[in-house]
Amino acid sequence: MRLFNLWPARSSCASSFLMNDRSKRVWLTVVLLLAFAGTALAQGKQQNKPLLINGYAGEANILQIEDHEYVDIRDLARITNGSLSFQEDFVMLTLPAPKSVTAAAKPSATPPAEPGFSREFVRAGIEAMASMREWRTTLAVLIRNGYPVGDGMSAYNERALDSLTLASAAASTPSDQSGLQLLTNEFNNVETWSDNLVSARNSMDAANYAITDDALANDPLFQKIVRCGQFLGPMLASGNFEDDPACH
Repeated sequence: MRLFNLWPARSSCASSFLMNDRSKRVWLTVVLLLAFAGTALAQGKQQNKPLLINGYAGEANILQIEDHEYVDIRDLARITNGSLSFQEDFVMLTLPAPKSVTAAAKPSATPPAEPGFSREFVRAGIEAMASMREWRTTLAVLIRNGYPVGDGMSAYNERALDSLTLASAAASTPSDQSGLQLLTNEFNNVETWSDNLVSARNSMDAANYAITDDALANDPLFQKIVRCGQFLGPMLASGNFEDDPACH
């Protein structure tokens, strides 16, 4: 632990026997400081420890006496890049502004990177995709096996719509909003395909799907729905937005 030189510049050995009252007080102060420092060093424990002050970090000599810690004022000035000056009657320590405040006051040179999907949106988006996939798969099974496509599809529609609504509420980043648009497009395509099949059943045209083995393979809307679904799942899991023509 450093001790500061508080001896007046005009004091000398030659004049030590002719000290005035003020010099005697200064001498007494120095003696007391030396005595306190000696006692503190004897009783305390000194260690070099990392010290963090207003965002500035460095090593400082810490003196621990009982339950109190003391640090060299010169170390404070060095770590914080502050200024330290000694006057006749006082010591002046000037500290700079905290690093966090200084950084906040300066405009950013580059705009922050656009965040990807939020975790809440990914979770809700995957649930919405699962509901739409169940809706689409049920329709495909009915078609392949020649079963009538009835009004029961409305329940699948409602579940998928509820999941899409939850995904919309969870969308909070620009990527979320872009992903939500693709999910909405997929929902609209599945809904259109389902409505077309119900209308075909009412006009007795749905049987054509069961008669031809590759009827679904030749259905452009169904193939578009499948390709978009295959794209959206991995895209959501990746956490970053991408685009695909199949989802438009």
